[in-house]
Amino acid sequence: MRLTRCFVAPPLRTAAELMLAGPTAAHLGRVLRARAGQLLTLFDGRGGEFEAEILQIDRRGVRVRVDAHHAIERESPLAVTLLQALARGERMDLIVQKSTELGVAAIVPFASERSVVRLASAALEQRGERWRAVAIGACEQCGRNRIPAVQAATSLDAACAAAQSAELRLLLDPQAPQPLPAAIGRAATLALLIGPEGGLSADEIEIARRRGFVACRLGPRVLRAETAPLAALAAIQTIAGDFGR
Repeated sequence: MRLTRCFVAPPLRTAAELMLAGPTAAHLGRVLRARAGQLLTLFDGRGGEFEAEILQIDRRGVRVRVDAHHAIERESPLAVTLLQALARGERMDLIVQKSTELGVAAIVPFASERSVVRLASAALEQRGERWRAVAIGACEQCGRNRIPAVQAATSLDAACAAAQSAELRLLLDPQAPQPLPAAIGRAATLALLIGPEGGLSADEIEIARRRGFVACRLGPRVLRAETAPLAALAAIQTIAGDFGR
């Protein structure tokens, strides 16, 4: 039976005892109705995962003992950075969740000329914290032991600049002459740029082009903002990532 997986922020070490509190403890105690003696899997994002056993559950939280460490990784051999234009509330949550499951190494949200979402800096900070929590939850569910970096929302040019180290930089454009499979080479790092609901403007496409992004298309149909990154990531993982392993 698959054990419940929990992310723990402090560095974990074998033979340590610690108290799980907050949402993690509430989920274990109230939702899953865990009991003393139940086994868990813990991970701290630094690599690998730990066996653990629940020792006690009370008002303070869930006390666990950390046991053996296993150097298990489920990362894609292709490190993908997703540059994603801001999408409406739940759509952005979905993109973060599913792209994490699909193995992205980092997510860089950016504001676009045609983005429907317009948020003040304080609201964007709160949304960023939510997206990071969504990514952690997705890792707990899918078995990843490393949390993708979810950066603070920024401008398109800053997002493109943050991806300059990627060996291959791709921009989805339904009008591009080159299909996605033809654009994917043997790179070990890839940046994927996805526009908003209304698409990127001509000026924005030029900004990305100057930053080394190559336009490519994903099939004959125009996909929604939340569909395009997931379809593209699935195709990329199939062609050059970990789906064939």
